[in-house]
Amino acid sequence: MNLSWMAWTLPTAIFFATIFALLVGMAVWEYVSPGGNPRVGILRFETTRGDRLFVSLLGSAYIHLAWLGLVGPSLWWALALSVVYAIGVFRYV
Repeated sequence: MNLSWMAWTLPTAIFFATIFALLVGMAVWEYVSPGGNPRVGILRFETTRGDRLFVSLLGSAYIHLAWLGLVGPSLWWALALSVVYAIGVFRYV
């Protein structure tokens, strides 16, 4: 299978491996503790763990895109900001 057109660099592979690991982790968490404890947070609607993961990933994508556009290609601080954002989403949303 020729995948050379996809430009599989190490950062790209790490990105997709991380997304896959998050999904597997959430699946295991759901298997161990079914239901996800839906709750109403600061957004005033009911969310589950899966909803909060989706919001975290979507927000992190926007954080990284804004960082690329406003600051430049060094994304380590954007990653740190995204982790803080995800912790906030899982805690308060």
